[in-house]
Amino acid sequence: MTRQDFILKWLFYALALLPVWWLDLYVFNRLPVFGVSPRLLPVAAITVAVLEGTVGGAGFGLAVGILCDAVYYGTWGGMTLGLCLLGWGAGAAAKYVLRRNFGGCLLCAAAGLSLLALFHVVSGLFTGLAPLYPLLQVAVPELLYSLCTLCLLYPWFSWIYRRVPKPVGL
Repeated sequence: MTRQDFILKWLFYALALLPVWWLDLYVFNRLPVFGVSPRLLPVAAITVAVLEGTVGGAGFGLAVGILCDAVYYGTWGGMTLGLCLLGWGAGAAAKYVLRRNFGGCLLCAAAGLSLLALFHVVSGLFTGLAPLYPLLQVAVPELLYSLCTLCLLYPWFSWIYRRVPKPVGL
């Protein structure tokens, strides 16, 4: 793969992230279910990680994590490192254990979003934000609602993946 192909591939992924970001901020934010809105950006990072592998997933997760820290309230910089590690882990799982299809992406997204929810609940307990039960009343519906958005995001990023240049031999 040439340098130009590499740059074009990640430019297409970045451009594909813009409508997801717009949906996250302006559409799903105004359509709460059980009082919560989904988080589309972490789901997008995990989806690309499943399709692209470990290094691509970690890099895209890092970029999306920086965006999440800028957009989401109360993340304190944790999404940058968290999505980088989740992207690396999802890419490794898809490369060595799971298939790079919707089922593998669903498993990786469920695991990744569960880890993010666990981190938010533990940090909420540690900082004294709220007791455990109210934190779980927010975290569990948010996790499930975010998983439901995978039905929109996986076909979108899969369509992009089929059209971007790939290294020779894949």
